[in-house]
Amino acid sequence: MDVLVIGGTGLISTGITRQLVDAGHAVTCFTRGESDADLPGSVDFVHGDRNDEAALRTAREEIDPDCVIDMICFTPEQAETAVAVFDGVEQYIFCSTVDVYHRPLATNPVTEDAPREPAVSEYGANKADCEDVFLAANDDGAFAATVIRPWSTYGEGGPVLHTLGVGSYYVDRIRRGKPIVVHGDGQSLWGLCHRDDVAGAFVTAVGNETAYGETYHVTSEEVITWNQYHGIVADALDAPDPELVHIPTEVLAAAVPDRTGMLLDHFQFSTVFDNSKAKRDLDFEYTVPFEEGVRRTVERLDAEDEIDDWDTENDDELIAAWRAATDDFVASVGK
Repeated sequence: MDVLVIGGTGLISTGITRQLVDAGHAVTCFTRGESDADLPGSVDFVHGDRNDEAALRTAREEIDPDCVIDMICFTPEQAETAVAVFDGVEQYIFCSTVDVYHRPLATNPVTEDAPREPAVSEYGANKADCEDVFLAANDDGAFAATVIRPWSTYGEGGPVLHTLGVGSYYVDRIRRGKPIVVHGDGQSLWGLCHRDDVAGAFVTAVGNETAYGETYHVTSEEVITWNQYHGIVADALDAPDPELVHIPTEVLAAAVPDRTGMLLDHFQFSTVFDNSKAKRDLDFEYTVPFEEGVRRTVERLDAEDEIDDWDTENDDELIAAWRAATDDFVASVGK
């Protein structure tokens, strides 16, 4: 098929673009031309701003795609413009997110029909509204819509997550055996899926009539606690067993509010998503174990000299203050 990827050079979309070419599709990426990516020479590019309707229409007319994969639609207004511009294409695949769901989840594992209101964040609420726009267009016959909801996707070219965000100094702390801040007791569940596995589901959705009008989870099959997470990262980097310092989520949020947005919206909650529908319809496979994937991710960070020093942030100050407060608490109660 002739496939237009809106995006195409980001973490997930780079994998999608490569795999589309491998599958024999003719691929054009619509980008602003500001990001470099290692893509096959057969990929064509059209440069423009996603928010410029005229540029989108020009791309539609020049390429006449059979399928559009939209990786950078974040607001219902952008979705409505896309429906107007691409009315009549065979299929529109929208990259949504599991952030559309309310937290904490009512049940685990979550299926695609779980409650979406209120969403976990403004980002999630906007993505849910986008889903509604595209699925309504599907029902109205504008095109066949497929919605894919990834979870925590990682890989070469991206960061390594931790309790306090995405700062690469975390990797240096792990390697040096420095104490690691962990929220709560470290027992909440998390799972990551390598971008190549996520990308594969997008590619098998292309032209797949079973996926028309459907919504899919494409997420981890290796759900682990945060304590286990840090241990796996250490093993992947041949580092010492990590010294984990557990600090309550609400304490971290009060102490460093500018560093705990991801923690409050995501990491503190145990989440498990059911991938059985994607396995059935999209041949989704989880093929990259987290230990292997994080090793590859860090190798790329090393190659690009993007790992900050272990003491770049104030983690040691947080740890010292927490330990002192804990000691004071224990001493006062014991009197």
